[in-house]
Amino acid sequence: MAAGAWASLCAAPSWAAKPELRIGNTNPYSGPAAAWSSAGKAMAAYFQLLNDQGGIDGHPIRFITLDDAYSPAKTIEATRRLVERDQVQLMFGSLGTVTNLAVQQYLNDRGVPQLFVQSGASRWNNPSQFPWTMGWSPSYFNEGKIYAQAILASPDAHARIAVLYQNDDFGRDYLKGLLAGLGERRNQVVVQAAYEVTDATVDAQLISMKAAGAQVLVNFAAPKFAAQSLRRLAELGWKPTHYLNVTANSIKAVLQVAGLEHAQGVISAAYYKDPSDPRWQNTPELKAYLAFMAKYLPQANVNDVFYVAGYSNAQTLEQVLRQAKGDFSRANLLKQARQLRQVRLPMLLPGVVLNTSETDHAPLEAMQLQRFQGERWELFGPVIGQ
Repeated sequence: MAAGAWASLCAAPSWAAKPELRIGNTNPYSGPAAAWSSAGKAMAAYFQLLNDQGGIDGHPIRFITLDDAYSPAKTIEATRRLVERDQVQLMFGSLGTVTNLAVQQYLNDRGVPQLFVQSGASRWNNPSQFPWTMGWSPSYFNEGKIYAQAILASPDAHARIAVLYQNDDFGRDYLKGLLAGLGERRNQVVVQAAYEVTDATVDAQLISMKAAGAQVLVNFAAPKFAAQSLRRLAELGWKPTHYLNVTANSIKAVLQVAGLEHAQGVISAAYYKDPSDPRWQNTPELKAYLAFMAKYLPQANVNDVFYVAGYSNAQTLEQVLRQAKGDFSRANLLKQARQLRQVRLPMLLPGVVLNTSETDHAPLEAMQLQRFQGERWELFGPVIGQ
């Protein structure tokens, strides 16, 4: 996705009477993580909506989002351009663990807010060392613990477990959470198989897991490799109980790519509403989301939950900007981001709210388990971790 296309989409309107607020962002519009880029597109569209409504207290928004292809080197280059040339007030909603890690120290050294990172790495919640950084998604560590709790409470409580994970902070955070959740049962993990983001396939890892006699597969792969996994499991005739991380549970970007018939019974987690779930169809929240998509992203698949994530994340920043009351200094933006109290967003699941403080930079902490049946995810059990 050409960076300039998104910059022009969110250019300041002609009516602007007050100084514009410049917001920077990096996203993988190309490369191995391009399936996640729907979130960036939704953010750009939402800021266009705000501009159409008069901006924030009369201040128009210029959202400048650049393609980093999920490459840390490109993220560094793009972020320096946004901060030093484009003079953005903050970086917002940039996607990726290794990519945000590459610029975290740079942004903190310069006092540039790195808000609502689109990654669940635990390191974003470290205000004593990185006061200008704040995550958004529930942490991968806690999600891993949730899957461990689910396994131990199921008929698979004593089963042999295999784990597939990406060999970086993204995958290792998940693995640490799973092992912590298993506690004394962690010796049931018979295979821990890592892959590199540059690998072509994860075939060898899956074959080794089947050979080890694993009865449960916990899949901490990115979308491309998650789709490969689902197809390869079918080819191998291996049918473990399959847990799939939330970043790779998109029906459009992963399950349809793999073939829905290969996803039946897969277990994952959720914290925002799936637009394809019948339970939400007549709610005003979903109707508003669908109207937004129809006007601003008419060619998009409304059931791609990565659009929901971007839409909800942009609404989080909107809350911060409105609390700022026209003072968009970097210090005040950080102050307001730390003052989210029981904030409910339309497309978050009931019971899931945002909370932050000076010592807590993890806005979202709760999730609910779901199982794929037929053509959609079906929620089950209580909201966990709020």
